Amino acid sequence: MTESRSAGSNKKTVLRRDFLRGSGAVLAAGTLGVGVSEIPAVASPQATAIQTYPKSTGYIVYDSRLCLGCQSCMFACSMTHEGVANPSLSRVQIIRDAPSFTKYPYDVVMSVCRQCVSPLCVQNCPTGACHVDESFGNVRRIDQSKCIGCQRCINSCPHKPHRTIWNSAKKKSTKCDLCAEAPYWNETGGPAGKQACIETCPAKALKLVKEAPLQTDINGYDVNLAPPPSKTGFPKMTPKPAAKEGA
Repeated sequence: MTESRSAGSNKKTVLRRDFLRGSGAVLAAGTLGVGVSEIPAVASPQATAIQTYPKSTGYIVYDSRLCLGCQSCMFACSMTHEGVANPSLSRVQIIRDAPSFTKYPYDVVMSVCRQCVSPLCVQNCPTGACHVDESFGNVRRIDQSKCIGCQRCINSCPHKPHRTIWNSAKKKSTKCDLCAEAPYWNETGGPAGKQACIETCPAKALKLVKEAPLQTDINGYDVNLAPPPSKTGFPKMTPKPAAKEGA
């Protein structure tokens, strides 16, 4: 279940290479030691049969070609949920593969919680901490009061890097809940509201949609968010009248 962009894609319109070249800094996703390619993880042994759950009413999609790798979304997420600017606690992870000199547009990978239609993290949680919250549009989220830190949700996630995040200070797991109870500024969160990562992204590389992306498509969440080209074209130039003789 990888989310790297297919080789035939070249619809990027933002000159991210200039941005990255000028930054001069090698950014990684907090303390995550992961590469740019995402390799399917082995599902938990407890997941012997896929259960069905009501679909979430909100999904975050992204355009990896628009992403600048600035990590604004990560800092906004950790500040909104944890009150600290710590990228390792962000529930969205931006991974720059600059050390291996991976070429554009594969040098940046955006990893967002997919709000899976068949969430193994929910299915394998032994305490019900990871659950489908019907009061927030069926968002898949983790109740911190019930989490015992067993990390089954992390081990069950079929994506690399895993979309559930481990908080080493609290010894508990967290995951994106679309800012259900962590509103950005004074806005309403959840699938009917606003999300900190989307609101702070300077490149508009993140977007909330209502319909579930294709779960069988490895790039189903990586969509084209580039604005359409202008239809007005260049303004029509009116020739300057010739100067009259003797004027």
